[in-house]
Amino acid sequence: MSFQAVESFEKTIAQFYNAPYAVATDCCTHAVELCLRLKNPPIAKVPKHTYISIPFTLEKLKIHWAWYSEMQWHDYYYLDGTNIIDAAVYFQKDGYIPNSLMCLSFQFKKPLNLGRGGAILCDSHDDYVALKKMSYDGRYGDTPWAQQNIDTVGYHYYMTPETAQMGIDKLPEVAAKQWRQWSWLDYPDLSTMEVFSGK
Repeated sequence: MSFQAVESFEKTIAQFYNAPYAVATDCCTHAVELCLRLKNPPIAKVPKHTYISIPFTLEKLKIHWAWYSEMQWHDYYYLDGTNIIDAAVYFQKDGYIPNSLMCLSFQFKKPLNLGRGGAILCDSHDDYVALKKMSYDGRYGDTPWAQQNIDTVGYHYYMTPETAQMGIDKLPEVAAKQWRQWSWLDYPDLSTMEVFSGK
């Protein structure tokens, strides 16, 4: 199976959310990481009630971060201080928010359940090209990598063609259903965990 399936999935998911561009990734956490690497914010704030990989990613990248004092989010939230949105639990037709980097999840608990996978929605062509290269070892386009002059550090976070094809096949049925709204109430208070003591 060729990587044309990945490009087809990206166009399909961008159209569903009404976003100009989509970059498919192997998971939402890596989608967030790529956006943070691209924008390199000096500081970011995250809600206390979210998935644990988000503050871990900020630690990994050595980005100064803090908790929102209180945040009761529904469907998605911004990493405060950035235009990056953690929309891992957000599945909504025409739901793209302009001028954002919106990170999606297709993990097994999510409406579009692909077992593993993610995507970044954006409306900047420059961001799209940069994130595409970063997700796929610096590669861009169909030319074999050894024939390209790689100019970007890449992170091997791409979606496989098999996962992409599954997404294309499943989306119409999934889009026809009603899905519950997720919120901060679905997550524990991370600030009480020992691993974050002192934050």
